[in-house]
Formats: sequence, structure tokens, C-alpha cells
Amino acid sequence: MDIVLRATVMFFILFLLIRLLGKRELGQMTPFEFVVLVVLGDLIQQGVTHNDFSLTGATLAICTFAFWALVLSWTAYLFPRAKDLLEGTPRVIVRDGEIVQENLRRDRLTRDEILSEMRLAGIGRMSEVAWAILEPQGKMSFIKKGGQSSPQQDQDDPAG
Repeated sequence: MDIVLRATVMFFILFLLIRLLGKRELGQMTPFEFVVLVVLGDLIQQGVTHNDFSLTGATLAICTFAFWALVLSWTAYLFPRAKDLLEGTPRVIVRDGEIVQENLRRDRLTRDEILSEMRLAGIGRMSEVAWAILEPQGKMSFIKKGGQSSPQQDQDDPAG
């Protein structure tokens, strides 16, 4: 039972930490940030299992994390108001070729990061962008003026 309680506490600490990091950090991890995340996983394991190296202890910890992830997923599905809190909302970062500075600051994005994502999407100038949206998963979606979506968006969308 001790492992289940520890796993529950660590799950919610990790959940809050990831929510506080924001969309940008999760969508654009550097190699160093990836290593930190892996090390964080090991530290969490040590805190949860408390030197219990048994198969039962590991199974309990994993099942507890899976249980809470499933509970939050169902909560977001069943209660639309909770979805925004749990998963985040898309945020407009470019509107009609103009950067929305307030949203840029809120997500700690730079103009250069937007320009880089535009180039990856095959867009050469900011004036070509009708909308740029930072999605809850950390990716940027671009809609060109004239209603055309970006090539990157077409590849990600099987219907498009």
C-alpha cells in the first residue's frame, strides 16, 4: 500500500510539473532536456519504490501510474470543462500575419522559433500566414492566407 500512495503522490507531482513546463518545452526538447527527463524517471522510481526492487513493487508503481493516467483521460473525455485544465488549449500565436505578443510571452516563444517552424512547414514569409496556432501537444499549425494549410499540417492530417 505504501508504494501505491507514493506512486499517487509522484504521479500528481509529475503531472503538475509537466503542465507548468508548458507546451513549448514538451514539443521542442533539446538533447539535454531529454536526458534530464530520463534521469527524472529514475529519480521518480527511487522515490516511489523506496528501494523495493521486487517485481511486485515495480508492478504496483506502474499500475498506479497507469490508473491515474486513465482516470485523468476519462475525466477529460467525460467533462469538457476539465479537458482544458488537464490537457491545455490551442493558442493563437500569429493572426493575419501579425504575431500575438501576449500569447508569445505566455508560452515563452521567440519570433525566431516561429520563423523556424514556418520554414519547416514550407512558408517563407510571415505575411503568408493567416493563423499560426500552438497546439496543446506543443506543435505549431499554420493556415496560409487563402485557406490553404501548410505542407506539415497536410502530412500530419490523414484526412487532409
